[in-house]
Amino acid sequence: MRRSRRPGIVLLCGVAGALALAAAKWSADQAAVALDEDYGTHTLVLLRHGESQWNLENRFTGWVDVDVSPKGAEEAANAGKLLSEANITVDQAFTSYQKRAIKTLNLALENMDQLWIPVEKSWRLNERMYGDLQGKNKAETQEQYGEEQVTQWRRSFDVPPPVISPENPYNPAKEAKYAGLSKKELPMTESLELTIKRVLPYWKGTIAPVLKSGKKVIIAAHGNSLRALVKYLDNVPEDKIIGLNIPT
Repeated sequence: MRRSRRPGIVLLCGVAGALALAAAKWSADQAAVALDEDYGTHTLVLLRHGESQWNLENRFTGWVDVDVSPKGAEEAANAGKLLSEANITVDQAFTSYQKRAIKTLNLALENMDQLWIPVEKSWRLNERMYGDLQGKNKAETQEQYGEEQVTQWRRSFDVPPPVISPENPYNPAKEAKYAGLSKKELPMTESLELTIKRVLPYWKGTIAPVLKSGKKVIIAAHGNSLRALVKYLDNVPEDKIIGLNIPT
C-alpha cells in the first residue's frame, strides 16, 4: 500500500498483482473534478482488469474483446478482497464494453459482497484502440516495423499506430456492440492523447456528477483509459503519464 501525490489517495496492491486505486478521503479541492466544496469528501476506486489471455500471449489487444486468464480472475478477486479488508464500499460502478473489465468488476464486487450495486457500461472506458496492430504479437511486430517505430507507437503521447484496415477481423465496426456508434465516434486507431479525449467527456458528463451527488464510485477499466483519468485528476504531465504503469 502506498499513497499517491494527492492526499487521501491510496494504492492497494493485491498479492497476485491486482491494483485498486482508491481515493478513500478525497477532498473536492484535491481533485480536478469540478466538485464544489460543499460536497466534502469523495470515494473513487480505479481498478484495472486482471491479466487477459492476450496479456499472457504478448499480443496487442486494444478493442479486441479478450477474456481474462485464470490468473486475471484471481487478481480481480484479490482486488475485491483488499477493498473489503480496507472497509471500502461503493454505491455505483462503471466499466467498459469489454468482457475482461466487466468480469474483473463482477469478481471484485462479489468479493466485496456488493454485486447488487448498479453498473453502467460505456465504450468510452474501453482500452486504447491500437489500430492495425490489434491481434499481432508484440515481438513479431518489432521484427516487422523495427523496435524504434513500435516503441513510438506504444509509448509516445500523440502518435497513433496505423489505422485498422476494413479487412482486419478485429475491426470494431464488425461488432454488434458498437453498432450504435457513429463513424466519427468509432476509433480506427488511437494515441494516448486521443484516448484521453474520448474518456474525459464521459468522466465530466456522467461519472463526476455521480461523485458530486455523494455516491462512492468504482471504475473497472483498462491501462490506458485509467491513465487518461489519472492524468486529468492528478494533473500528470504528458511526458510522465506515458511511463505510468498500471499493472493487472
